[in-house]
Amino acid sequence: MPGVAAAGRGRGVLIHRRSLIRTAAANSLAMLPAAVDAQSLASRPLRILVPAAAGGGTDLVARVVAQELGKSAGLSVMVDNRPGGVGAIAVREMLRAAPDGHTLMVASVGQLAVAPYTMKDVGYDPQADIAPVCLAVDFSNVVVVHPSTPANTLAEYLELGRRPEGIDYGSAGVGTAGHLAGLLLQARSGARLNQVPFRGGGPAMNDLVAGHLPSAIASAPTANAFVREGRIRGLALTGAKRTEFDPDLPTVAESGFPGYAATNWYAFVVSSKVPRELVASLNALLAKALAASEVRGAFAQQGMTTLGGTTEEAAAHIVRETKVWKKVIGDAGIRLD
Repeated sequence: MPGVAAAGRGRGVLIHRRSLIRTAAANSLAMLPAAVDAQSLASRPLRILVPAAAGGGTDLVARVVAQELGKSAGLSVMVDNRPGGVGAIAVREMLRAAPDGHTLMVASVGQLAVAPYTMKDVGYDPQADIAPVCLAVDFSNVVVVHPSTPANTLAEYLELGRRPEGIDYGSAGVGTAGHLAGLLLQARSGARLNQVPFRGGGPAMNDLVAGHLPSAIASAPTANAFVREGRIRGLALTGAKRTEFDPDLPTVAESGFPGYAATNWYAFVVSSKVPRELVASLNALLAKALAASEVRGAFAQQGMTTLGGTTEEAAAHIVRETKVWKKVIGDAGIRLD
């Protein structure tokens, strides 16, 4: 009997060890794709496409994150500016690239929630062709004027817009968040606000600072440095609340238009053909980069809130924004062709 008991214990130990080996092997196999994906992403440079010229908000986000990926993950990252076509040029470039996770894009409301539904031949379907990786940041746009423009408040600015000729404002391009904020403000105020589209926030700001434009609706990171220097004047924020960057600057809602809110946001996206394992690896890399204190601090200095999060959260956000802006543009009868 003792021998049988010993044999029984021996078999139990053997079975237990085999079970542990099988479990460990299964766990290793389950972890293998992520490890392999991370290694494959490091095999050659990543490319981050920016749908605007250098100097604007999307460009800043791409370059700050690219620098952090190089520092913390040892990756080589190239920022590739492809302005034009409401961002469709950059989207099409991303979709032409090999779906191996090495080409991603900083996309905005214009590419993901506006252009595909308001342009005849945009050339892509955001639901079928684009996969979100994660949200990057959100922030207000700012209504800003050149110092020669006789407006110190939003009310005074809109009075200029109620003249027969209205008032011109620069934006980062047709269908961008600045353009949409202007459309919404025009609809709510009855003022005539004439959009002057540029190939990005940087070029629009250059013309405003030079005095070629009376005003602009610009992203906070594009405008803030010039506001600090006194080269332009801020009138109102388009977001729902004031920011820590400039707590004395009121929102449009506080300036006589309750409920007004037009928040800007960016997300990292890839082609929907990129395997899910690679998207998960990119999400992990970007989440770590966005959580870095230097990155969060750099964005906070520009009035931006760092987001990050899961691919599912990014997808849900894009769906919500699409519903909001489709209605605004539909009510205004706007076509972006």
